[in-house]
Amino acid sequence: MPKITNGNPTSISLSLKNDNYTVLIGSDLLKKTSALIETHTSIRTRAVAVVTDSTVGPLYADSVLNALRSAGHEPVLITVPVGEASKSMEKVTEICREMLRAGLDRKSFLIALGGGVIGDLAGFAAAIFQRGIPCVQIPTTIVSQVDSSVGGKTGVNTPEGKNLIGAFHQPQLVIADVDTLGTLPDREFNEGFAEIIKHAGIRDESLLTLVEQRETIKGNLIELVSRNVIIKAAVVEEDERETSGTRALLNFGHTIGHGIESAGGYGRFLHGEAISLGLVAAIRLSVAKSTLREPEGERLIRSLKTYELPTELANDLEEEAILKAMQRDKKFEAGQIRFVLLDKLGNGFVSKDVTTADIKSAIRDLRGSSA
Repeated sequence: MPKITNGNPTSISLSLKNDNYTVLIGSDLLKKTSALIETHTSIRTRAVAVVTDSTVGPLYADSVLNALRSAGHEPVLITVPVGEASKSMEKVTEICREMLRAGLDRKSFLIALGGGVIGDLAGFAAAIFQRGIPCVQIPTTIVSQVDSSVGGKTGVNTPEGKNLIGAFHQPQLVIADVDTLGTLPDREFNEGFAEIIKHAGIRDESLLTLVEQRETIKGNLIELVSRNVIIKAAVVEEDERETSGTRALLNFGHTIGHGIESAGGYGRFLHGEAISLGLVAAIRLSVAKSTLREPEGERLIRSLKTYELPTELANDLEEEAILKAMQRDKKFEAGQIRFVLLDKLGNGFVSKDVTTADIKSAIRDLRGSSA
């Protein structure tokens, strides 16, 4: 199990087969970036690339750059356009070439400053730049702080599907400064709760009690992020490279959700919005195909609605487009669906009993009153 030390920052330590690293969760951490890296990693090189996007950069890059420069680092800032469209091989190549032009080499390291797109994109660039350099993740959204910055999955999208090109590349350190969540627009803040509600569904029913208190949630962000990181870290420790099946539990809601996100063209839905729709489908399949009680499922769906996440699918998104994207997803093995269901709140399992016909029916049910 991950080792947890409470405080500011709260420290959660992961122990993996080949990597050990710490996730720090607290406030006012960006200006301490260099000191935290020196304390919690073995990185001692001065050369560093800070990769961010056009929205996060103007808000937070100076804090990180100033902290690095004050400690003698020589940071190079690389900014990509905000949005899922930047999560591409073309942008990875641009980042790597910009690092080369700046004189960075295999002794350098990279900081990913931003949300899930930047974490995945910059993490993948670090994994392949001169055959791999250290990466520090500084996530700035709910999605990235509670989920994507932890676990070492990096990668990019292709027109054929989401995250189909990538690598496992564990960070040396994760710095989750909850103050950065204060500048998120409501839509981006809310989308992160799809991943939080997913964690509650598969591992910790009691987390829902915290989630349901929306009026006070912004005052409890350190607790919220910490509890989710503990869940994610425990799963990653059990099954780092998704070989035993435990890590597949984190795909609850993602099989259909990624299909919807891909069919929407990586722009119509935020990641959490597509996952919310996938969660609704998976919840209903859990009631129909497993032992999840309908009131338990409805509690999860109400939580999604509490954060204004979509629970019905518009009629113009074609079923075949969703299914086509799903069939290229990594959650299919030799054409067989690995679908995560719940048998009760707080306990997920991987089922091989969900058929394509079941999935088609679940997608149709998502149409709801819009059908």
